[in-house]
Amino acid sequence: MAKANGVQNHPLYGVHPAVAMVQKWKSELEARTGKSLEGWIALVKREGPTEEEARREWLKAKHKLPTNTASWIAERAAGKGGEEDNPESYLKAAVQYVDEQYGGAKAPLRPIYDTLLQMGRALGKDVQACPRRTIVPLYRKHVFAQIKPATNARIDLGFALAKHKGKLPARLLDTGGLAKKDRITHRIELRSVSEIDEQVKQWLKTAYDLDA
Repeated sequence: MAKANGVQNHPLYGVHPAVAMVQKWKSELEARTGKSLEGWIALVKREGPTEEEARREWLKAKHKLPTNTASWIAERAAGKGGEEDNPESYLKAAVQYVDEQYGGAKAPLRPIYDTLLQMGRALGKDVQACPRRTIVPLYRKHVFAQIKPATNARIDLGFALAKHKGKLPARLLDTGGLAKKDRITHRIELRSVSEIDEQVKQWLKTAYDLDA
């Protein structure tokens, strides 16, 4: 596999935007708070409570840290969250995320996922699949679709269709995303590979085009 910017590419997955956000946060933390991430972790372990939630509240109350910053530090102090610290660790975790999503009772859904992933990536070279723990979002400029194992027997293929003008078929179920200002506004339920028909392909392509 080729390398891009020194990072070993994965044949299926791209680096989630959250990784760049975490790297930026880490690089700016000392300037904003007076301590590096390592310094905060050492302080928490030395002087703070033992439970993660209590540590977060302690960082907020005693050290006046914002909620997100306190949560990140408490999580890192508990030995969690490091998979987003750099592209290499994220890509390694991404494969595990997908394997866990489609393990056990959900293993029969894996062929549906694999077919949808291939279909999404085939839309253009600018498509990136960036797995999270429970879903796999598909990005162009933004998330335009997501693949989610909703139950042991069903995958929900979600679409970002807020910009779509016109009537939608009954098969496209409203997620409530538009009202909640979520990217994913509609979904199609899929229980077998045979249900991935031309209509599914059409709406995946529509969502991709809307994110041009």
